[in-house]
Amino acid sequence: MSETQSIYDFSVPTSSGDQQSLRDYKGKVVLIVNTASKCGFTPQYEGLQRLHDKYSERGLVVVAMPCNQFGAQEPGSNAAVQEFCQLNYGLSFPVMGKIEVNGSGQHPLYAHLTKQAKGLITDSIKWNFTKFLVNRDGQVIERFAPVTKPEAISKNIEELL
Repeated sequence: MSETQSIYDFSVPTSSGDQQSLRDYKGKVVLIVNTASKCGFTPQYEGLQRLHDKYSERGLVVVAMPCNQFGAQEPGSNAAVQEFCQLNYGLSFPVMGKIEVNGSGQHPLYAHLTKQAKGLITDSIKWNFTKFLVNRDGQVIERFAPVTKPEAISKNIEELL
C-alpha cells in the first residue's frame, strides 16, 4: 500500500449489496464511523445526523459502516440495519452494508484508515463508533475514540471545510 493512497482508492458495500466507490465523495470532507444498532454509543447517531444537517451543504459527508464485531451489537441484516436507522433516527446520510473492521476479514478501507491514523495502544478498532475524519483530498486527518461525541468534532470539521 503506497503512502499516496487515499480513501478514493476504495469501494464499500452498500446495504443493497452493490459497491459504492468512495471516489464519489472526492472534494468532500468525510467522517467515516463504524456503527452498531445495539451499542451504548448508538445514540451518537443523533449527533452524527446533526453534523450532517449542519455541514452537508458546505461539503461534509458522514458515512456509517455497520459492523457486528464488537459484542455482536449489529446482528441484523443490512435491511434490518437500514430500517432501524430510519425508524429510530431518521438518518439521511449513507449507512452502508455491514463490514469487518478488524481481523482476517478486515475491509481494505479499514486497513488503510487504521494505518493512517493509529490508535493509542494498537492500531485495531477498539469498539463501535470509532470515527475517522478525512479531508477533501481523501487523506485521513484524525481518528476519534468511540467516547468522543460527534458534536466534539465540529471544530475539526470546520477547519477542513
